[in-house]
Amino acid sequence: MFGDDIRMKFETKYHGTIQFNEDEIIYFKNGLPGFEELKKFIILPVEDNEFFNILHSTENNEVGFIVVSPFNVVKDYEFDLNEDKLKQLKIRDYSQVSVYNTVTLNSNIKKITVNLRAPIIINIEEKLGEQVILNDSRYLIKHPLIKEE
Repeated sequence: MFGDDIRMKFETKYHGTIQFNEDEIIYFKNGLPGFEELKKFIILPVEDNEFFNILHSTENNEVGFIVVSPFNVVKDYEFDLNEDKLKQLKIRDYSQVSVYNTVTLNSNIKKITVNLRAPIIINIEEKLGEQVILNDSRYLIKHPLIKEE
């Protein structure tokens, strides 16, 4: 039928079969550091876990990153984007923006880290994304997910 969303299926190496619509694809003009050739990603929820998401390539079934909202890790997380970056991502208003940070997993929960130095900025309306490197010493590349008391 015309007008119906056509769901695409993609068999991932680690997360099983995923289904998505083409309008869910986020375009990364420059790819992600270390994966510059991959431009199209989708965000998936982690089953039974509202804290984490997966940023998964739709071009390579082996490439997916566990991501988390930085605001769940550091309540006052903030940074500025320069005018060029705002134009490139077509950001007119911050309500268009979602921010994620990559997570490095470890079998020891106390050793799980979040890269707060390199947020992934996504314009959720325009479906454009980019990972930016902050020049801000407040944020670590390996910030502990769980602070020891």
